[in-house]
Amino acid sequence: MAIINCPECGKEISDQAAACPSCGTPINGGQNNADSKKFCKFCGEQIDKECVICPKCGKQVEELHQTDNKNIIINNNNTSSSSSNAVVNGGGGMMISPKSRLVTLLLCLFLGGLAIHRFYVGKVGTGILMILLMCTGIGEVWLLVDFIMILLGSFTDNFGNKVMNW
Repeated sequence: MAIINCPECGKEISDQAAACPSCGTPINGGQNNADSKKFCKFCGEQIDKECVICPKCGKQVEELHQTDNKNIIINNNNTSSSSSNAVVNGGGGMMISPKSRLVTLLLCLFLGGLAIHRFYVGKVGTGILMILLMCTGIGEVWLLVDFIMILLGSFTDNFGNKVMNW
């Protein structure tokens, strides 16, 4: 029995080991069909070489590597509201609201005194507050700020997702 280094992670292991206990890489040059199989480092089960999550124990055996810049759809099925769906562009974490920016802008422009644009994006509480402040002059300034934020694409819905899609 001798000590060798794992070809994948470099840790010292026994030359009699079927797989590295640290990373799960098969050892002994091709035994156990090493070209298409590896071992889970948690439960020891032989799994497909491309597996990232072990089908037996359900644990993640490799890091997820995202090389392309695809959109990720997040669909929260816990509510029946369609505004709970959002899109993350490029996986960068910026949430985009499913609400239309054009509709929000037009509602702000033509019905802004009634704060309809805030109700449209789900901000009911601040919509009511805006209506109450319209007679003080503060509401008009707030409306102008909202209009500019919608134009610039920094206006958010009630979930904090940016209203960006025209």
